[in-house]
Amino acid sequence: MPRTPTHDAHRHIGVLPAYPFYGGPAISADLSAKATVADFLTSLDDEGVERTLVLPNYGVPDPQISFDLNDLALEAAQRDDRVRCGLWVSPKASDAERNEAALRLAAEDGVAALKTSFLLGGSPTDPDCAEQLDRIFGAAADLDLVVHVHTSPGAASDVDQIGTLVEKYGDDTKIHLVHLGGGMSGHMKLIGGRLFDWIEAGKQVYTDTSWAIGFAPAWLVAEIERRGVGHDRILFATDTPWGDYAGEYARLAAVAGDGELAKQFFTTNFEALYG
Repeated sequence: MPRTPTHDAHRHIGVLPAYPFYGGPAISADLSAKATVADFLTSLDDEGVERTLVLPNYGVPDPQISFDLNDLALEAAQRDDRVRCGLWVSPKASDAERNEAALRLAAEDGVAALKTSFLLGGSPTDPDCAEQLDRIFGAAADLDLVVHVHTSPGAASDVDQIGTLVEKYGDDTKIHLVHLGGGMSGHMKLIGGRLFDWIEAGKQVYTDTSWAIGFAPAWLVAEIERRGVGHDRILFATDTPWGDYAGEYARLAAVAGDGELAKQFFTTNFEALYG
């Protein structure tokens, strides 16, 4: 059977410096990270990715590294029409000047999203973050951009926290929650009701299946069929270099089949959201 064409709604560009995570030795775990636009585009050719959203790589707790990669992501988007980009922005008040510089690029050709995460500090309910979050989500609404938000279990990136952003901003701003809520608890919370409840309430919320635990995609499809909504809100994504194309593709293709639902997950929903 021919492979379903794919658009990747979430991959990164840039190589991070080694860092001693969790008290261990300095490591570089992003082995497949691409340092140049040429290498990044070659990776799309190698994997057969027809279109993608590229985001600055992040994770090392130095915000300037990811802000500096905005130029590289924008270069990729403006060099090849297969690529749209998201710009790194921070919820932290201490990054206000960096955000201003990033948002000055937001109207450039090729920009489709603003990417933020609380892994480098702050939280959705921290008063210190309120002004920058209003700035980020307001700019996205004004420019018709998507806000791309990391999710993972516990702390500030948990669905319990991230969900407050959907409630506050989801009427006016398109929000892409990556990783299907992040891990077992995130899957349970999103697939178990919140994703579908938000959609039925009119929230502009989307998610991708990168990092999804094995059971989750099948349950997601079953709940889409049961609830009758959500088929147009799910995107294929790899999170390369933190995920891998082969594994992410196989997991979603196994449950999506080869009909209209697969087409929506792998291509159509990307085109509707990111142009």
